[in-house]
Amino acid sequence: MNKKEFVCIACPNSCKLTVWEEGGEIHVDGHGCKRGIDHGKNEYTNPMRMLTTTVAIEGGHHRRLSVSSTGEIPKNMISQCLDVLYAVKLVAPVKRGDVIAADICGTGVDIVASRTMKHV
Repeated sequence: MNKKEFVCIACPNSCKLTVWEEGGEIHVDGHGCKRGIDHGKNEYTNPMRMLTTTVAIEGGHHRRLSVSSTGEIPKNMISQCLDVLYAVKLVAPVKRGDVIAADICGTGVDIVASRTMKHV
């Protein structure tokens, strides 16, 4: 039996979850609420994460622009997505919400500017 431990982030309680699969069913122990069960099962089978980082930008007040994903992406694709974003070179101006990378790495999730950066 392959047990994994997680700290639940579904609510402020931060329960310590133990998750394992037995007889084709996923079990979650240590949860304080139903959201903990769902979170534990998702973390065990297909962990997903929001992605926030920065990309290079020229002609703005700063040399880096903060960006974030519009939804969660598979955790095992974070490095691949970061490789794409670290190669991006923007030129100001950029508006908050502008799409920086559409459907990044085929995830169906866009990466958008988290702030406006005017040209200086």
